[in-house]
Amino acid sequence: MRAFPSLGASVVSLDLNEEAGAKIASDAGAGFLRCDVTDKDSVQVAVSEAVRQLGGLDVLVHAAGIAPASPASEMTVDFWDTVMRVNATGTFITNQAAFAHLRDNGGQIINFASAAGIGGYPSKSAYAAAKGAVLAWMRSIAVEWAPHGITVNAIAPAIWTPMYDKTRASFTPEQLAAHDAGLAKSIPLGGRLGDVERDFVPVLAFLASPGAGFMTGQIFSIDGGGTMVR
Repeated sequence: MRAFPSLGASVVSLDLNEEAGAKIASDAGAGFLRCDVTDKDSVQVAVSEAVRQLGGLDVLVHAAGIAPASPASEMTVDFWDTVMRVNATGTFITNQAAFAHLRDNGGQIINFASAAGIGGYPSKSAYAAAKGAVLAWMRSIAVEWAPHGITVNAIAPAIWTPMYDKTRASFTPEQLAAHDAGLAKSIPLGGRLGDVERDFVPVLAFLASPGAGFMTGQIFSIDGGGTMVR
């Protein structure tokens, strides 16, 4: 979201956390609206107001998600439902709300997937299942909405973020060494997570541009070769 205004786009950001979301949007030069992606009414109201403020809609980037951990054998139904509702149902509701504004003139939808939805994620199986659902949904609507000139793609990023810094800070020296050794082995390009500005923003900007208008139903893995999608 921070990058698009600097590239000349008009942006309205939606977030559940009003205080933090409004500050991030303001710092980036974007508008802000509070939205709960698990609530259909909240999404429809927010998307409609965003479209009104923007004067139309060309691109939806849907990034909302959570990835809590739980052993599969001990997972509760409430835990499963919460993860599914934010990641999978939130994608469905938000995409559907955007479709109402894209159906007449076309446009692009970019959803956030994950390598977890392709290869699984032990200890985060609900998250992996939800992202698998996102990918199946993406492929389905890519065909169903193509006659309207709407492309639907997904990105699967492995990018170094402030949240990842906090995760690294929580590791013991031994855990950090093991973690970095795992990255060195699993990511052919550089052996570490990618840089937001160098590796992530250019891909997202391209997928939101007319140049990507003949690609749909695809997963774009931005992770240094960690997930080689075929």
